[in-house]
Amino acid sequence: MNHKVLIVDDQFGIRVLLTEVLQKDGYEMFQAASGKEALLIQETENISIVLLDMKIPGMDGVEILKRLKEKQPDIKVIMMTAYGELNMVNEALENGALSYMAKPFDIDDVRQVIRKNLNE
Repeated sequence: MNHKVLIVDDQFGIRVLLTEVLQKDGYEMFQAASGKEALLIQETENISIVLLDMKIPGMDGVEILKRLKEKQPDIKVIMMTAYGELNMVNEALENGALSYMAKPFDIDDVRQVIRKNLNE
């Protein structure tokens, strides 16, 4: 099965980097710069896993997580944060996020986390 990965981050460089690396691993990639974009993509694509930034202007990561889970309860979501906000991380985990990664992250760690959570 070809897994679909959605990167939700307001930083263009991070979206491009993750997309390029993960495409080479055989994933079908989607990018969103906002929560609204992420939810629109989810409506038309059967997303396997989401890498979701915690801090996004307009709608924060926890709110996006909740809305993704409302529409697709089994969607796998991994939070990304450059901030040490444990309250937000804990809230995300309580709302169904699988785990979180601190930025800057090692790209091999990202690949490993995705493989593990997609049971590859």
